This record gives sequence, structure tokens and C-alpha cells, in this order.
Amino acid sequence: MAESSGYKEYVAGMLAGVATVITGHPFDTVKVKLQKHNTETRGIHYKNGLHCTARILSTEGVKGLYRGATPSFVGMAFESSLLFGIYSQTKQLLQGGLQSHGPVPQVIIPSAAFGGSIISFVLCPSELVKCRMQVQGTDSLVPNSRRYTSPLDCALKTVKSEGVTAIFRGGSTTLLREALGNAVFFSVYENVRYYMHLQLKAASSDHSNLIDMGIGIVSGGLGGVAFWSAVLPLDVAKTIIQTDPDKNSTRNPFQILNSESWIEGMLCRIRSYNSKGLSC
Repeated sequence: MAESSGYKEYVAGMLAGVATVITGHPFDTVKVKLQKHNTETRGIHYKNGLHCTARILSTEGVKGLYRGATPSFVGMAFESSLLFGIYSQTKQLLQGGLQSHGPVPQVIIPSAAFGGSIISFVLCPSELVKCRMQVQGTDSLVPNSRRYTSPLDCALKTVKSEGVTAIFRGGSTTLLREALGNAVFFSVYENVRYYMHLQLKAASSDHSNLIDMGIGIVSGGLGGVAFWSAVLPLDVAKTIIQTDPDKNSTRNPFQILNSESWIEGMLCRIRSYNSKGLSC
């Protein structure tokens, strides 16, 4: 593998993080609302992502889909920059003088897991603020007295009412999600990119830039699908941990995923589907 130049991965990662928020934040808002409200035994329940999106647009407008985007821009830009930079440099360090004509799992997996672990310390506070802002839309049961006026207000109120360490609530779950998820992401990304290049290496050099762009889109997309397929349950648990108003509630993601309230909420969601969307 060719040696890369340090700063370029950090800059590319930062730009990728900003682009991710611009295009993906509305989907993330819908995801968080589904995770929060549809796993509670009482409250608002959405039939599916489309129903949730329509309800947000009808009650809050387009800006409702971008609720909590400010901490995401800061967090994702910094996080993505760190992730790609640390991953690239760690991979070079572990690879050393090793000569290989293809992706090496023994290098990719620990490099990606290490990068994911480091960025979790940046992601956790920004995602806590983001999630709390997202679930408090006008279409929620959060009382007005407990609503946040801005991301800064959310962070300050969280620290004031729950202590400084509260801003890192769900940190261990975030670390586990990022370490595992990024190990899967980069394994898929590197292998798909490598084998696609092998298949398309005979293509005309006149279209090399378009081919590289297409390979990047496909490999990155498949890597993203693999990431979320591997860690979505952990992400559900993280959302519940970070948005639970009870500061003494469990922080163990496996206890949450096995808890009766979570299971009951999901069963309630299924029953609501069978009852033509009636709330539980």
C-alpha cells in the first residue's frame, strides 16, 4: 500500500464529516426519534421512518430535521478528521516494512478499532447534546420547563443538573460502538476498494478520476451499511442512555437491550402496527 501524507487524511476526514452532517443529519434525527420514542412503553410512537419524517415536517418544518445539527457539525468534523488521520497513521505504523498486495486484516482491524476508540471521547459529548436536542422537538412529551434553547444551553443544563461527568454519559457504549463499528467499516471499505480497483484496472486512464470517485462512493457506502448493521443495537442503547431523564438509570447497554421496558416498548410498537397505528 502506498504511504500517505499525514495532514491530507485529517483534512479529507474533516470535509467528509461536514458533508456527512449536511446530507445525513435529517436521517439521523428520524433515527434518534424512532429509537427514543418507539422503545418507550408510553408516549409517541411512529409507524416507520416515513411517518416520523412527515410528522416532524408537519409540526416543526424542515428545521426540525436539522435540530441538534450544530454539535454534529463540530463533533463530526473533528471526529472524522481524527478518525481518518489516526487510522492512516496507525496502519502505516503497524504495517512497517510488510509487503502486501492487498488489505491485511491484522493491520486494518486494530488500526480502525484504535481510531474508533479515540474519537469516542469527542463523539460522546456532542452526540449527547445532539440526541437531547433531537428528541425534544415540538412533537414530543418533554415538558416546556425542561426544553433546551440551544446546544450550549443543553450542555450547561446537563452539567448543572447532573454533574460534569454527565456530559460523558453513554461513553463506554459509544466507545464500544465506534471501536467495533469502525473495525467493520474499514475492513469492508478497504477490501471492496481493493477488489474493485483490480476489476477496473484495465479501464481507460482518461476516466481514472471518475472511476476512483465511483469506487470511493461504492466502497464507502457498503462500509457504512456494514457499520450500522454491526452496531445498530448498541446505538439504540446509547440513545436511550443519553436521553433518559433519570440520572441514576443504568449505563449498561446490554442490560438496556435485555430490559423488560425496552422489549415491552418494541412489542407495543408491533401491536400499534396491527391496530392501524393506534398509540400504546
